[in-house]
Amino acid sequence: MARAPASVLVVDGANVVGARADGWWRDRAGAARRLHEELLVADLDAEVVVLVLEGGAKAGVRAGRDVHVRTVHAPRDGDRTIVDQAREAVAAGARTTVVSADRALQARAAGVGALAVGPSWLLDRLG
Repeated sequence: MARAPASVLVVDGANVVGARADGWWRDRAGAARRLHEELLVADLDAEVVVLVLEGGAKAGVRAGRDVHVRTVHAPRDGDRTIVDQAREAVAAGARTTVVSADRALQARAAGVGALAVGPSWLLDRLG
């Protein structure tokens, strides 16, 4: 039986990518790939980073685990998948943080026991 991670960071990929005015809307898949690459090398004080992607961004990163980053493709809406991922991590006993600027999503994350922070918190750590 695998040990549950002590800390999990759940990233709203669309929201974090959208916080940068770098032309991401012209290449959603490429923007998702760049975020994934940054998460792979960042020192984020989280054992596991869950990157949730939806829509066209899913084409940029395959679903699955790369080192400490697990990419999840949302089957429909990303918010539901983000809350589900947070709920599972909290239930496993992990200190769980959700990254999103969406206030309704932040409230839902808090409702399942996760801390919610905005994209600037993550972007500051990515450099």
